[in-house]
Amino acid sequence: MHGSSRVAAAKGQAALDAALVPGADWNVLAEDLFGIVGALDRSASLRRALADPSREGDVKRDLAARLFGGKVGVAATSVITALASQRWSEDRDLSDTVEALAVQTVLAQAERDGRIDAVEDELFRFERTVAGNAALRDTLSGRNTDAAGKSGLVGRLLEGRAAPETVRLAQQAVSAPRGRRLDRTLDAYLALAATRRDQLTAVVTAAFDLTEQQSARLVSALEGVYGKSINLQTVIDPDVMGGIHVQVGDEVVDGTILRRLDGARRHVSGS
Repeated sequence: MHGSSRVAAAKGQAALDAALVPGADWNVLAEDLFGIVGALDRSASLRRALADPSREGDVKRDLAARLFGGKVGVAATSVITALASQRWSEDRDLSDTVEALAVQTVLAQAERDGRIDAVEDELFRFERTVAGNAALRDTLSGRNTDAAGKSGLVGRLLEGRAAPETVRLAQQAVSAPRGRRLDRTLDAYLALAATRRDQLTAVVTAAFDLTEQQSARLVSALEGVYGKSINLQTVIDPDVMGGIHVQVGDEVVDGTILRRLDGARRHVSGS
């Protein structure tokens, strides 16, 4: 997202923050926003009309109010009208931003109920489970499987095993991938969770299961480098060269970088 779209997205974030009123049912807001994303994705002409940089913001705000007012709640209407009134570089940026705000609303509900740690971990585990099962991956990613069927399958897989917010986000990811691979969609959701908690996620692929002490030492080393809280997600793979592979965002923290950290490898090994 570039230029004016970044500014527009920031305005949308402010509108969402104002809409997250304490005591309100934020699940309703999330569903309304997901519904708006669906409407924008189904109609390119609607998306272009609301994102058209040549039209005045007030005109687009009024259009959004007419189209969505009464069909979604007051909170969601306030968000989409705020977004529509902004100037966008690309019309796709508008629908992407609405999706991100919908996901954030689900995460905010989890955070308010003390489940955001569990949701982040469960989404990661769900992604790894799907990645490791070719048949399941093909079913959940295939175009021949209807959205309701994929959503129902996810519900059955996660029932009683995950927080309701995890189930909802996983269902959204499989039923409305919006042209992305499932793993990319889940990665985007996980990035939003990490951003909400003002932390970075480090995916550690190791040849062995790290002990609590080893994990704590690695987290401490990474936090010293990045200056932010680190959420550690571990994947066990006996074939990993050197015993450990760490990725933080797009950066791979391999053995060379770990050596530059002056002892991070020793921390992991406990020596």
